[in-house]
Amino acid sequence: MFGYNYPMGIQLTDSYGRKINYLRLSVTDRCNLRCQYCMPEQGVGHKEHHEILRYEELLRIARAAVAIGIEKVRITGGEPLVRAGIIPFLSQLAAIPGLHHLALTTNGLLLPELAVDLHLAGVQRLNISLDSLRPDRFALITRGGDVNMALEGIGAAFGAGFPPPKINMVVMRGINDDELFDFAALTISHGVTVRFIEYMPAIADDHWPDRTVAGQELLDRLSTRYRLESVDKGVYAGPSRDFRIIGAPGTIGIITAISGHFCNECNRIRVTADGRMRGCLFNDETLDLRPILNRNDDHLLQETLKGMISRKPQQHGIEPGQRTVPHTHFTMSGIGG
Repeated sequence: MFGYNYPMGIQLTDSYGRKINYLRLSVTDRCNLRCQYCMPEQGVGHKEHHEILRYEELLRIARAAVAIGIEKVRITGGEPLVRAGIIPFLSQLAAIPGLHHLALTTNGLLLPELAVDLHLAGVQRLNISLDSLRPDRFALITRGGDVNMALEGIGAAFGAGFPPPKINMVVMRGINDDELFDFAALTISHGVTVRFIEYMPAIADDHWPDRTVAGQELLDRLSTRYRLESVDKGVYAGPSRDFRIIGAPGTIGIITAISGHFCNECNRIRVTADGRMRGCLFNDETLDLRPILNRNDDHLLQETLKGMISRKPQQHGIEPGQRTVPHTHFTMSGIGG
């Protein structure tokens, strides 16, 4: 259908010499939860159907990205599993020559019915968002979610043959930070990777610094109970600093987007479900890819992606404790977290 060449070993770098090999591709802004840090209490207006890229367009972007050097694609949302037709799309995505790693981030609620199909489609790794193990607290954070459904989803991922999933926990002071040890224990009992993520100002929240627990504090608190050793990251690993409780089959990751930003090693670009490309989560510059897609020019699409990557900022401008943030407030569900 489209004439892409997939040269092997190509390396894509930005103007600061960072290797860019990771695309986060959002397929929907819709979600079956309403997490506090992801969208405001009153909710958000969803994009109309015609505003969301068709699967054919998302595939064109992925093919163009792989053709210029992207090696890993992560499918995000919203909740990607709520979009109809997601399994055939993932099968086509997994078949792109030169794509080495296909992952998906989900809240897990739909995994009991879809985990086997996801595995057969070629998804290689699942990240599952889970911010509390306590039913009442989970319902509070997600505004009505059922933690038992999420836990069933994790079990379904194991049953479908996936490697132990990565559990993403956004740590919020005074809300769920007293569950650190409970989550860390999952790396011993279930062999999963638990990633503790600093709370970030992804919605209009002037009090966000009060909720943020810095990564070093997280490590210090974990070290009062467990002996931790550093773990080398894999070639397609994200920005976490990884550790293992001595003797545990699973690992612990600390993601410090605020207190110790990892911008100097950022390897990713983002495309939203409505076709806007971002070089940085906390930067307002976006590029609307829809006019380029309408021209059906594969070379132009590749060059457009390269151009945006060349303008990827050196780092975001958010500092610990800063009450106002230098970007337009957005909802994480609308951008693909």
